[in-house]
Amino acid sequence: MNLGRQISEIYRIMKHSFLFSSPSKIRAYISLEALDLYFKNSCMSISENIQKIKSEIPESVTLVAVSKTKPTSDIILAYDGGQRIFGENKIQEMASKYEELPKDIQWHMIGNVQTNKIKYMAPFVNLVHGVDREKVLKELNKQAVKNERKIDCLLQVHIAKEDTKFGFSQDELIDLSEHLDDYANVNVIGLMGMATNTGNKNQIKLEFEGLRSLFQNLKEKLGGDFNTLSMGMSGDYNLAIEKGSNMIRVGSSIFGARNYV
Repeated sequence: MNLGRQISEIYRIMKHSFLFSSPSKIRAYISLEALDLYFKNSCMSISENIQKIKSEIPESVTLVAVSKTKPTSDIILAYDGGQRIFGENKIQEMASKYEELPKDIQWHMIGNVQTNKIKYMAPFVNLVHGVDREKVLKELNKQAVKNERKIDCLLQVHIAKEDTKFGFSQDELIDLSEHLDDYANVNVIGLMGMATNTGNKNQIKLEFEGLRSLFQNLKEKLGGDFNTLSMGMSGDYNLAIEKGSNMIRVGSSIFGARNYV
């Protein structure tokens, strides 16, 4: 059993406190290595990391804790530290966590959106960051109608000098803004973009500045609830805030390195 699964098992055992009357029962489930990791590192560090980041950013900036690939036990530690907004990049994993975890958590879909899976998150998702093509917008609206609700979303803009990142071009976005009223059950509240993965800070700044300029232009045009600019992750959120971001997506700086195995 890998450490992630062992830590999840710790959380399950903690919910059944009678097992603690017999330490041997715990040891039968969990290795000492996992116990050491959980109690000495995870409990304090996740909460401390959240508090540290929140103390460094303006109150006007929303922190999305990126919990993708992380066990629910880690999310509970962040939750107990006061965090309520979590981001996932796989719809079915997010849906599973939604069922298991407290219902006052706000779930953000931050990854590439597969249209055939939107139906699984439509009943509960709070914000969809990665609307990168009109096909996604159409299906999101369709599923929102079925669930008799409005779903908030951000339009993803391709600002990076990388083919691995997705999003609307500036021209596509301007064209789309002319007929957003066609999607009555989707509430477009802003833009999202990811900068190039590079050590060149000047390039990152220019990409963020370009997105901010586009955001401001569209905000003047669309008004209403169009007020969210989501840019900045663990490695560049300070630069993003400097350039106007009011929502950041932070994972490894909270939860540590991810295990994709």
